Amino acid sequence: MNVIMFYILAAVILVCSVLTVTSRKILRAATALMFVLIATAGLYFLLQVNFLAAVQLMIYAGGIVVLIIFSILLTSHMEHKFDLAEPRKAVPAALAAIAGAALCIASILQFDFASKLQLAAETVAHDDSVKGFGRAFLSYGEGGYVLPFEVISILLLAAMVAAIMIAKKNK
Repeated sequence: MNVIMFYILAAVILVCSVLTVTSRKILRAATALMFVLIATAGLYFLLQVNFLAAVQLMIYAGGIVVLIIFSILLTSHMEHKFDLAEPRKAVPAALAAIAGAALCIASILQFDFASKLQLAAETVAHDDSVKGFGRAFLSYGEGGYVLPFEVISILLLAAMVAAIMIAKKNK
């Protein structure tokens, strides 16, 4: 069952990712981005990384996409339709996308997942108590959550500034 769910979520991510970058209407692109982020959280749930999945849903799908959609709705640019990409811009963009995909695929194929997972299973001892979670949440060392939350806070600040700039843009 997990394999079927993985393939469904992966298909949703692939299709909606392509729709996000190729859609000419900004509201459709934001909606497709929301589905990508929700499906990514679904993959985290399949991997049983519930905390990361909850953060994905709250911060990205719940926070940033809502900011983008509200900025679009507040500025009434909902009907705006982007122009088609010119061939002189589309060809380098396609080449960059292919190079990035090739780099990602090469990195994934060269990584030794089995030994890393075995090492992680041997070295990581989980403390599932509230006190253990609090220590991990406030820790900045290995297994700590302070640094990721600081990065997320900067990302949210950038998203809010961008939403305000879009909302204040003159017509």
